Amino acid sequence: MIFRDATIADLSTIVAIYNTTVAGRMVTADTEPVFVASREAWFYAHSPKKRPLWMVEDELGTIGWASFQSFYGRPAYDATTEISIYLAPEQQGKGYGKQVLQYCMDNAPKYGINTLLGFIFEHNIPSINLFEKLGFEEWANLKNIANLDGVERSLKILGKRVG
Repeated sequence: MIFRDATIADLSTIVAIYNTTVAGRMVTADTEPVFVASREAWFYAHSPKKRPLWMVEDELGTIGWASFQSFYGRPAYDATTEISIYLAPEQQGKGYGKQVLQYCMDNAPKYGINTLLGFIFEHNIPSINLFEKLGFEEWANLKNIANLDGVERSLKILGKRVG
C-alpha cells in the first residue's frame, strides 16, 4: 500500500469516491453529490507539511484517500485534527480501512498532531467498530443533530491520543 500526497489532479477521484457515500446516508451529512469546484477550497486547506491529504494506492490503482483537517480553527487546538478515511466501494471490506487508520495514527505525530477525532454517525456501526478496534473511545454523542431525509441522526465523536 502506497500513501502519497494528493495533487489537484487527484481531486476528481477524491470527489468521485466521496460521492459514492452520499446516497447511503451513513458516512456524510451531504445530501447531494458535491462537485470538484466546490471542494477546491477544502483541498487547498490541506498541506503536505501540516495537514496532509493522502491518496492510498496499490499496484492496481486507487484504494481511497485519507486526510487530517484542523479542528475548530483556533490556535489552542492546533495539535487536534479530524481524520477522514474514504475507500472506493470496490475496496471496502478487504481490511484496508484498518491499515489506513493505523498509518494515519502512526504518522500523525510527525505533523504535530497529538489527538485524532473521528466524527461518525451513530448508525455507521462498521466505522465505529473500526475506530474502536484501534483504540478510539467515544468522547461525545451529539443526539439527533442531523436530519437525513426526515430521519434525525446522532453524531459520535471518537477520539484517541496519538502523540
